[in-house]
Amino acid sequence: MALKVYQVDAFADRPFEGNPAAVVVTERPLSDALMQSIAMEMNLSETAFAVPLGNQPMDQVERWSLRWFTPACEVRLCGHATLATAHVLFNDLGVGVETIRFDTKSGELRVARDEDRLRMDFPRDEPEPLPAPAGLEGALGAKILEIHRGRTLHKLLVLLENEEAVRGVVPDFRALARLEKEGGWRGTIITAAGSGDVHFVSRFFAPLEGIDEDSVTGSAHTVLTPYWGRRLGLRRMHAFQASRRGGHLDVVLDDERVFLIGRAVEVMNGVLKVVAFP
Repeated sequence: MALKVYQVDAFADRPFEGNPAAVVVTERPLSDALMQSIAMEMNLSETAFAVPLGNQPMDQVERWSLRWFTPACEVRLCGHATLATAHVLFNDLGVGVETIRFDTKSGELRVARDEDRLRMDFPRDEPEPLPAPAGLEGALGAKILEIHRGRTLHKLLVLLENEEAVRGVVPDFRALARLEKEGGWRGTIITAAGSGDVHFVSRFFAPLEGIDEDSVTGSAHTVLTPYWGRRLGLRRMHAFQASRRGGHLDVVLDDERVFLIGRAVEVMNGVLKVVAFP
């Protein structure tokens, strides 16, 4: 079996920025075990697997099945790998529809062209206040002002004093993974108000899912957008994820949805040879 694999930097204006994702497009679904093995082999924060739904030629398919795997497990929602997949479908496979619709474990996600960028339509994940888990300040090594948790994806949102505090955090990942497991949340977002044209900054840690720090996390912004939208009284904002690679995106708050707008850059493609697989 030979599988075409694309590597795309999502939420990036040029190569080696944003968040890299691998994309595999197949005519028929692969087994869960094979998808997990490919994700381990690619060793990126996420590998996306897209399959057309319907009998049209591939360049005319509007609806696709989409799943995402980290090197350790399958995840319910991944923004940057969705952006990367749409980039491949539009630009490499020549899909000519106005809007691509993805059937996922988080419901239907839609991606459309927005001039030279892509606009993703995701479910809004409303944050709810949460008491501070014991040991979290120690695991992050930072003073915590507020804590919220998303209702749907259960990501923890932690407000810090300022942008410098967010950039300066050096987590104890083993302690953070233990707290995530005990507390039942799925990754930790740290955030603060931004400066200049950036309304807010963030970083995202998910050691329990095999990702110590993610470069740019679309799913985290489904929690961040309603939080900062309410806090700032805004519906459209510019965000920056202050990881080592860094990534910019525009976010738009709707009543039930969140729109994430960004660019993607393909950096590599090739063929993955699966000689034998049980």
